[in-house]
Amino acid sequence: MTWDTLIQKAWITRANAYAPYSQFQVGAAIESESGNVYGGCNVENLSFGLTNCAERVAIVAAVAAGEKNITRVVVVADTDTPVSPCGACRQVMAEFGVKEILLCNRTEQILFTLDELLPRSSAGILNR
Repeated sequence: MTWDTLIQKAWITRANAYAPYSQFQVGAAIESESGNVYGGCNVENLSFGLTNCAERVAIVAAVAAGEKNITRVVVVADTDTPVSPCGACRQVMAEFGVKEILLCNRTEQILFTLDELLPRSSAGILNR
């Protein structure tokens, strides 16, 4: 699967974002180890702490379909610079073995490894 295919899926899914409070729409697409693609968009809530980020929505959709290994994630938003995943999304990506994360806006793409975005992610709080 090409990055372009994942990017296109993320932009399409972004259009479904539920963002009545911030008007900030984010889309994500993930590729599983089996080659399947899942999309996600942010879903806001008046209680902002209950908002679901696009990356986690996509991962949850994959897990609900039986996937446990996620290889790549694309995150898109209409921003001046590519949007970066929050800490919670980074930790969830670590849980499911994400290797690469591509952050995109309309004109720019930045590729990261999970280790670059979340150093020592495999050394959790229970690791002694």
